[in-house]
Amino acid sequence: MNKPGTCRRADGQPPDTFRFQLTGVDHSSRARTGRIRTPHGFVETPVFMPVGTQGTVKGLTPEMVRQAGASMILGNTYHLFLRPGHDRIRRLGGLHRFMNWHGPILTDSGGFQIYSLGSLRKRTEEGYAFQSHIDGSSHVMTPEICIAVQEALGSDIMMCLDECLPYPVSFTQAETSLGMTLRWAKRCAEARRHHSRSLFGISQGVVYPALRKQGIEALQEIGFDGYALGGLSVGEPKELLYETVDFSAPYLPPDKPRYLMGVGTPEDILECVGMGMDMFDCVMPTRNARNGMLFTKQGKLVIKNARYRDDGNPLDDQCGCYTCRNYSRAYLRHLFIAREILAIVLNTIHNVTFYMTLMKEIREAIQRGTYEAFRRTFLESCRTHNEEDPVQ
Repeated sequence: MNKPGTCRRADGQPPDTFRFQLTGVDHSSRARTGRIRTPHGFVETPVFMPVGTQGTVKGLTPEMVRQAGASMILGNTYHLFLRPGHDRIRRLGGLHRFMNWHGPILTDSGGFQIYSLGSLRKRTEEGYAFQSHIDGSSHVMTPEICIAVQEALGSDIMMCLDECLPYPVSFTQAETSLGMTLRWAKRCAEARRHHSRSLFGISQGVVYPALRKQGIEALQEIGFDGYALGGLSVGEPKELLYETVDFSAPYLPPDKPRYLMGVGTPEDILECVGMGMDMFDCVMPTRNARNGMLFTKQGKLVIKNARYRDDGNPLDDQCGCYTCRNYSRAYLRHLFIAREILAIVLNTIHNVTFYMTLMKEIREAIQRGTYEAFRRTFLESCRTHNEEDPVQ
């Protein structure tokens, strides 16, 4: 059996293209900085990954994503499996070449997306049988297929197939599901063929501490390159989200990346970085941009509000993004009300840049040993100035 927390090649040697190095800690919290080496470059942590579900970060070209400060993006196995198909992407040179993104890519296994299908999917010991949300066609996703798809895509970081449960469920339901997720994780590890790519295990267990501990320890016995907390931000109260992360993080190996899946408000990131998490993703910056909700250092701003009709100021005078350097709130409001495509582009540039700047400032605060002060100041500003109710 592999030493807990390690992942070995078929010849018994550790992978030679993936590394995680811890580079700093904040002694007033559990916040930490690190550096991930992948086949497509380095990633400084804590990191936020813009979501490029279908091979694109919505509203932006890859060059725009890079200029916003992103180093790694997320793609999705389920969506790319259905359209255009992983074999087609492989024949065309892999996902990096296909979408013209030459930095690291992490691919989610698709377990959450299949879970979201509801009655269109059925879970068995073998895997998922499901109907496509696109055309109703029937498909099967097993742990072995999940890994084969991600290897065909050329993912830098692959995720194990898991089962995500809604909140709330009983302890017995959560325990049964966790057992399935762990058996699937072992099958994913055994199905892996290309060890130049890394594979992360996913902890489940809903909000039950005993199950979270059991799952994390079992995953370490299998051995992975990194470890994720899944099954959160699916309806549980915010307090339970934080309690679960705070309890679980210390059980994750300190020498491996720690990924909190699908959790991504600025407030959540700041709280969970302080608990020791390294990696985050969420559709929030891009989805909110399309809906006219913009992030600033003073809190969230709803651009369609009438108060911005004659506002010649930038969205955020502390932001150096292309949007803030060149356009006023009045112009952005005009574009959004007129439903111009440019509104989505400019809003998304700003929101993604905001997130990337936040992560950079988080890393700098950890390195200085001032993370807790930074976190408190940021959260106080957000809670004071947020616009929650759009007024036309």
